[in-house]
Amino acid sequence: MKARTAAMAATTAVLCLAAVACGPDGEKSEQDGGKAAGASAKPSGTASSNASDPAASDSAAPAPTATPTSSGEVLDKAGLAKVALTTGEVAHYEVTPMQGGEESGTERSENKDCEPLVAVINGAPQPTPAATVFRTVMDKSEEGKDDQTVVTEILTSHPKDAAQQLMRGVRDAVQACAGGFRTSSEDGPSTYTEVKQLPLPPQGQESIAYQVTGSIEGDKVPLVFQLVRTGSTVVTFYVAEFITGKTPQLPAELVAAQAAKLP
Repeated sequence: MKARTAAMAATTAVLCLAAVACGPDGEKSEQDGGKAAGASAKPSGTASSNASDPAASDSAAPAPTATPTSSGEVLDKAGLAKVALTTGEVAHYEVTPMQGGEESGTERSENKDCEPLVAVINGAPQPTPAATVFRTVMDKSEEGKDDQTVVTEILTSHPKDAAQQLMRGVRDAVQACAGGFRTSSEDGPSTYTEVKQLPLPPQGQESIAYQVTGSIEGDKVPLVFQLVRTGSTVVTFYVAEFITGKTPQLPAELVAAQAAKLP
């Protein structure tokens, strides 16, 4: 499968992230395209080594930068678009609006404690944001490769303390749902077998990285998320691995560059 096919699959991530949540258990979704039709990232820097080995020592990660200050401004959609990454800001990466990004998935958790994770999977982090912008980021140096790095970004702004509430809810759910969870939707049930926190380098005023492992016909499909908050703005990064079943790597330089632009 060509990289362009993989990229197109990634642009529908918020409608059914990684195709794991796109159909009844035991059935492959059309989005899956034989497991290869998704974001499949290559190792990249320290974040890669940490992601592939959650037990890696803290010394493997670069020293965190000083905690940034924030204006606290609650951005509208135009404001979020201005602070989103653009092509050329990180070498080799092309940034485009994500196709289908205005809609969200329909998964609903059978376990109330896991609802924050399912909201992120749906592309609609909770509490409901004041504005949302979606971007697809692709490594153009890998153009033509089956495992071209494709990252989904979701930028959201939140009034009052809702951004902190979002982060707190996800952090609690990662701990509460370590053993996995099930969801239901109009397309049928889906199963996620494991949730684990990942020691990716911290960014912004607070951040959390974690892996959710889905299942397609019994095959493990790992999905990696990192949420970064500065002030009232939260950025959710997402990448998946369909080919090897190993933890995909979220490029640290992308996360750092985006975090630096948050107000």
